[in-house]
Formats: sequence, C-alpha cells, structure tokens
Amino acid sequence: MTSPAVRAPHLREMKQRGEPIAVLTAYDTVTARLFDRAGVDVILVGDSVGMVMLGFSSTIPVTVDMMVHHTQAVVRGASRSLVVADMPFLAAQVSVADAVTNAGRLIQQGGAAAVKIEGGQAVLGSVQRLVDVGIPVMGHLGLQPQSVHQVGGFRRRATERADADRLLDDARALEEAGAFALVLESIPADVAAAATRMLSIPTIGIGAGPWCDGQVLVGHDMLGLSDESPPFVRKYARLAEAVSAAAAAYVGDVKQGRFPERSVAAGTAHDGK
Repeated sequence: MTSPAVRAPHLREMKQRGEPIAVLTAYDTVTARLFDRAGVDVILVGDSVGMVMLGFSSTIPVTVDMMVHHTQAVVRGASRSLVVADMPFLAAQVSVADAVTNAGRLIQQGGAAAVKIEGGQAVLGSVQRLVDVGIPVMGHLGLQPQSVHQVGGFRRRATERADADRLLDDARALEEAGAFALVLESIPADVAAAATRMLSIPTIGIGAGPWCDGQVLVGHDMLGLSDESPPFVRKYARLAEAVSAAAAAYVGDVKQGRFPERSVAAGTAHDGK
C-alpha cells in the first residue's frame, strides 16, 4: 500500500505527535525517486545544487531558472515526499513583488509544493505575502549560505548570546508571518533546542544538534559522494569509492578486451571478411 503524500500542514502534525521529520536534498529524478521510495518526508531542492552539482564555490551564482530546471527533475521522481524548492540569491530580497513572481515560477513551472527562503526580519514582508497568496514557505536561519560574503565564510552562527537572542526573535517573527517550518543551520544545540520549544512550527536542523523536530542533510554528503563534507555529517554509504571502483573496472575491461565479450565464432566470421 502506497503511503499518503506529505504536505506542508502534515509537518506541524508530525511535530505535535513527536514524530521526527527526515529531510534530504536532491537535484535530479533518479535520486529523488530513490529517496521518495525510502520514505524521506521532505526532499529539498537546495540551491546547494550550485556547489554539489555545478562546481560553484558558493550558492550565489544559482539562478531561478536553474532552480526551476532542477525542481522539475525532482518532482518527476517524487510521488510521496514534500518537494520544497530553495529561493536562490536575491530571489526574495529585492522586493515583495519579485518574491511572488520567483516563488510562483518555482511552484507553477517547477512543480514544487513549497519554497524555502533564507533570512529573518529582512524577508518577513515577502514571507507574509507569499503565504497570503497561497504559497507555503519554509524559513531558514543560522548559517545562511547566500550571506557567505557578508559573514566571512561558512561559519557557525548564534554562538554569542546577543546573536542567539536575535535568532530566536527572527524565528518567532517567521512563525508569525506564516512560515510552516524552519531550517536551523550550524547553530549551538541549546539555541536550536530553545527555538524548537518556543515554536509551534517544526524546526529542521543541519549541524544544529539532536533537539530539532527533524534533520536535513545534503543527499550527496549522506551518500558519501562528496569529496568534502561538514564535520556533523554522518555518511550512510561510501558511494564515491564504489563508483570510482566500478568505473575503473569498466575501463580495465574495455582496455583489455574483456567487454564486450568476444565469442570465437564471431571472431572467426570477422576474420574471414
């Protein structure tokens, strides 16, 4: 029997009954299909696609067009998981009108069921307007990769009391603006725990300790496909080594004439032509 599709309101219900939420990123149909089949609750089409799949040094070069393309691919592979698409750099920050247009493309053209926006006070107007027009929004606080130049790199956030208090204020404001869930990235576990207790919407942690309502990892990190991964990542497979070994075996078989296999009869017929 096929499990029912996960939708944005279901995540709050999961928090209420104490059911942890499992989230992974994916950027293509095959990976999305496998994660969906495995029971992943939410598939995030992250703007991390820029670093993971496209070779950029940050997420900043990722465009809305790129996100629509990869979201379409993921949606084609996911039948149960909630598909959430990242709003890339400046897609929601320039104006509320731009935010509606860009989020609308990710929903209407990309096929996503929700969008994710980085930021706190600066994006509240966009969050509220998107919710008003019927687009579910997931927030994102803590380390915000789109602000990497401003904060000086991929550094842990909310480590000072004032910064932690500001994060909690932003979390409360995002909930009041209508966000249905909140990603907390690279913050101390006690700050994440405080946010989780305070909010009625679920928190999804990444490098934020064990007390969030759910966890998210970059799919390629979890599968052991990335050359470098953050220290909090647990690798559930070592696929980089397996893929390299398989490719090397294939190269060897081709070079040595072992693939395709050559039959004596076929070889004789060829020699006689």
